[in-house]
Amino acid sequence: DGVLLVFLRHTSASLTIQENADPYVQADLLTALERLAPQDAPWIHDAEGPDDMPAHVKAMLNGVTLHVPVIGGALALGTWQGLYLVEHRRRPHAREVVLQFVGSRTRPA
Repeated sequence: DGVLLVFLRHTSASLTIQENADPYVQADLLTALERLAPQDAPWIHDAEGPDDMPAHVKAMLNGVTLHVPVIGGALALGTWQGLYLVEHRRRPHAREVVLQFVGSRTRPA
């Protein structure tokens, strides 16, 4: 039992825990993020293309860390919850996730 710490080593992708039952939720969440940080806004930072700054804003909104309780050796997510790495760039990028478990091992009775 303990906690799993999840950390994404990037600034243009993010981590989130969201509904994992209805695929429309994923589409709607991506649409909402696009409305909050559209690619065609007058961004100044565009060193890696027009999707660069919007990706940073979206990552800032979602965050790059999660803490998930672990009970009995399993993630204690809710019934409908799933853990997602959200890519905010138009083209795929290689991403690194650091996982760290803090807790104790249950000893057999």
